[in-house]
Amino acid sequence: MNPSFSTYLVNPPFGDPGLYVEIRWARRALLFDLGDNAALSPTRLLRAMDAFVSHTHMDHFIGFDRLLRIALGRGKTLRLYGPPGLIANIEGKLRGYTWNLVDGYPLTIEAREFHPRQIRTAVYRATEAFQPAEGPFEVRPEGEPFPVLVDPMFTVSATSLNHRIPSFAYVLQEKFHVNINKERLHAAGLPVGSWLKEVKQHLWDGKPDDFRFTATLYFEHRKEEREFVLGELKESFVTISRGQRVAYVVDARYDKENEAKIVALAQGADVFYCEAPYLDQDADKAQERYHLTARQAGLLARKAGVRELVVFHFSPRYSGQDDLLYKEAQEEFACIGERG
Repeated sequence: MNPSFSTYLVNPPFGDPGLYVEIRWARRALLFDLGDNAALSPTRLLRAMDAFVSHTHMDHFIGFDRLLRIALGRGKTLRLYGPPGLIANIEGKLRGYTWNLVDGYPLTIEAREFHPRQIRTAVYRATEAFQPAEGPFEVRPEGEPFPVLVDPMFTVSATSLNHRIPSFAYVLQEKFHVNINKERLHAAGLPVGSWLKEVKQHLWDGKPDDFRFTATLYFEHRKEEREFVLGELKESFVTISRGQRVAYVVDARYDKENEAKIVALAQGADVFYCEAPYLDQDADKAQERYHLTARQAGLLARKAGVRELVVFHFSPRYSGQDDLLYKEAQEEFACIGERG
């Protein structure tokens, strides 16, 4: 079964944090954090027009400038989501440049800033020299994690962690996974192709079983328009299963409140990307700097019952010792039973 999301870290574990999530078949991607992103090609960055920022420390936000530069002149809308202060820092970035020659550029930037009880929005258009236009305030859903982006195919939710400032952790949850049985398609004389994306989209959109639609089928020497009933296709060729779940946690100290929020966020994740800047022998330093140790990352992963743990965001003090950080995290993750 092919997963819908292909995920990988933007940089090696000692580099700036960032997670790139490619949505297969959609030519679309999601980007978690905007640290140095020189490792991503312009093509990949232009697919990632939804960026989820944990906070705006330099190593999590300096890549905004490159993303902005690449997106200029394109017919794109760049959407950013993040904690309180995001909008002011976007405006600070934009004010750092002169925009007198971009009035014909089609780029739009939309920012959504999530406060405890409300959502603040702002829009910036190149045609208006990126002057801010504040949108209406919205009521933020209660509880944590809370939804940040709701798409027919997936939801991205966030929780606010303590890093001496709010630092957002995120979870990406596929609504459900749609798998097409290609052998049955071939047996029925139907080709694979882009029309199957339409089938999946109708399912994610919640169309009823009696929904009728016309699809374009491409055979070896011809194309054909054919009408289908969604429920009949679903019964014959589709398997619906549990959707993927990917969690991303950076820059938070280990305390009871953060632990509870992280475990709830990452619960049952297929992949848990978790920062691990320090070895446990330096737990006092980690606490002082509001970061996790590798052992704490492993413990959180085990408590959340995740399938796979990927640690990153290593402190440069351990340069050349990354094997120790990996080992400490994985040993704690695999530990049987709770430690006292």
